[in-house]
Amino acid sequence: MIVSKKRWQVERPDVQLVQTLQNDLQLSAIAAKILVARGCETAATAEGLLNMTEATIHDPFLLHGMTQAVVRIEQALGNNEKILIYGDYDADGVTSTTVMLTTLLALGADVSFKIPNRFIHGYGPHEALFREAHEEGVQLIITVDNGISGLEPIRVAKELGMDVIVTDHHEPGEELPPADIILHPRIPEGHYPFGELAGVGVAFKLAHALYGELPTHLIELVAVGTVADLVPLVDENRYLVKRGIEELRRSNNPWVQALCEVSSAEQAKITEETIGFYFAPRLNAVGRLGEAAPAVALLTAEARTEAVALAKQLNTCNSERKDIVQSITDEAIAMIEADKAIGESQVLVVAGHGWNAGVVGIVASRLVERYYRPTIVLSLDEEKGIAKGSARSIEGFHLYNELAKNRDIVPHFGGHPMAAGMTLPLDNVTELRERLDAQARACLTEEQLTPVVKIDIPLKIDEISAEAIEEIAMLGPFGTAFPKPVYVLEDVEIASMRKIGAAENHVKMELTDGYDKLDSVGFNKGYLHDELTYGIKVSFIGDVQINEWQGRKKPQFMIEDVQTTEWQLFDIRGIRQTSRWLSTIPKEEATFFAFRPETIAYYQSLIDRPIVLVDASLLSVEQTDYVVLLDLPPAVTLLEEMMQQTKPTRIYAHFYMPDSHYFNGMPTREQFAWYYSFLKQRPAFPLHTHIEELAKHKGWSLEILKFMTQVFFELDFVRMENGLTTVNSNAPKQALTEALVYKQRSEQIEMEQKLVYAPYIELKQWFDERL
Repeated sequence: MIVSKKRWQVERPDVQLVQTLQNDLQLSAIAAKILVARGCETAATAEGLLNMTEATIHDPFLLHGMTQAVVRIEQALGNNEKILIYGDYDADGVTSTTVMLTTLLALGADVSFKIPNRFIHGYGPHEALFREAHEEGVQLIITVDNGISGLEPIRVAKELGMDVIVTDHHEPGEELPPADIILHPRIPEGHYPFGELAGVGVAFKLAHALYGELPTHLIELVAVGTVADLVPLVDENRYLVKRGIEELRRSNNPWVQALCEVSSAEQAKITEETIGFYFAPRLNAVGRLGEAAPAVALLTAEARTEAVALAKQLNTCNSERKDIVQSITDEAIAMIEADKAIGESQVLVVAGHGWNAGVVGIVASRLVERYYRPTIVLSLDEEKGIAKGSARSIEGFHLYNELAKNRDIVPHFGGHPMAAGMTLPLDNVTELRERLDAQARACLTEEQLTPVVKIDIPLKIDEISAEAIEEIAMLGPFGTAFPKPVYVLEDVEIASMRKIGAAENHVKMELTDGYDKLDSVGFNKGYLHDELTYGIKVSFIGDVQINEWQGRKKPQFMIEDVQTTEWQLFDIRGIRQTSRWLSTIPKEEATFFAFRPETIAYYQSLIDRPIVLVDASLLSVEQTDYVVLLDLPPAVTLLEEMMQQTKPTRIYAHFYMPDSHYFNGMPTREQFAWYYSFLKQRPAFPLHTHIEELAKHKGWSLEILKFMTQVFFELDFVRMENGLTTVNSNAPKQALTEALVYKQRSEQIEMEQKLVYAPYIELKQWFDERL
């Protein structure tokens, strides 16, 4: 049995709908299942998803305040006013800044940009930067991807005589800033038909309105910022990313080619995963470590040499960021494990002096993955007396709302249900942990604190082909609200299995449903080789990919998780080197059993673990999950009773046997008759002297001859006096099978046949019947 550490929630698409889409759209079963699982109930809906057009894009003037914003910007253009774009330091922020900068420059504006330094200014509008802008003669500020929470700095900007247009998408607070115009897809609620635009999406809307037509040359930037900010990939976000990826694949923009070069990404094969895992981390890295301006410089670079140099700079920052993240993560884990007040809290709040505030969000995500609890990671600044950091949450704990209950001790915060940033006084950190712990205990159940994996596409092996996998790409992009499918193969068997890789830390399997077979690979899952056996039903979660080798394409399943409810038999019979089979057993969890004291004496120093001696009383036998059977019992009934008492989920069958009777077998009646006649004809025969010579003469094993002698002695057919054998002519007639030693040998041979020399499948069946 293997129980996953996660709760598997398997959702099954409507079979009839799947069949309908397959037939109507000529799709594979996998593609049809994905579409149904994503809410497509008709062929028309699915067709619209597969073939989105510009009609998906909403009129930018549906955004409240857009007309006024365009009028004010055109006024600034006509009067040659200085305009400042005030951005943010993440990937969404720098792409938003670039969209707005590119647009205004194309329209002939006198425009510049500022991005706050994460460590000096923090997130959002900052009074000092606004005052600086005023001194530079700025008359109009346009915020992108921020501003909705910048009440005081915007009030100062207004007092200084500057106009402010806020473009943002973050969660608004109870009070809105005193800006001249606010462009926000959810303000006022319900005014704009789609409320989930990224910051770059809102900036793009403003650009669209200013140009008077869809600015497709900016759509690559929109795709990057939208994917990076993890907003829902539905409605117009979906079209923008889908179209943007198409443009990225054929783009001549220096920044696209430079990012591909430094990240070793193939431009023609760019996907949403390329953006999320290769482009976004590099665009984020400079802002996490210092000034974000180089990211904007890259995105606006006109020469390839300049773009490559800037991309390399971002790449170096990203490598540094990775090292910093690992270091802080290690420190945070040490704190959690060492401090009960931190480790036992339902909300993990860890804080460290000098931790880089730019990467604590990534650290928080890693801690959530490890502990599956809402997590806040704070950087402590003794000089300023503040703690600044980021939080990540789990389903069921709305971060923004829960933080809002603590406004009195967390004066500055913002974010979403699953992520937030905050700044608070150092002295309030412990109290925040205690309050959030109490809040979490009031709303989170034990079940909610167990990580969930939602599986929406159950598969059969015969549905998986290279062609079907290629078809899945048509359904992209995948992301928030349109997640990448999670596949499950249920109740399949392992046809073959081996460890692969130089360190044998990966596993390769061939899975079968009894008819078809499928290759599968588990990276960093080499341990499964020692935890899974043949002949049992196993379920696997994972992804489907194409393995292309020498022009041949084959589907393969990439294993991410596994479980089975069946008990397992691990066959370690006949392996002479103890170290070979012992290394496959989880010694700390296993209980070793022996039926003979001499077995314990033989193995004790080799195993270096307690060995339980099983006798007829079974008093030393308790229920245990993992059972190692070192030798054979004296009687099979003792093993049967032991199995009933231990109720194992894993049995490791070694059955060490120094003296086997199975191959020598049982002497025939003819052999017994000849031997009896031989002894009868030789009264007072010195058997000990001649037994080896006799065995050699007859071609019998010495062990067989000694056994036959034991049977004769036990039945009193033959007696021995002074080392000489004599046949007892007066012995009562008895069947040879009446001798106890005969019965024991017969039982031993039968037991060896069933337990030691039977094929694996027969041994498994023997245990099955008894468990």
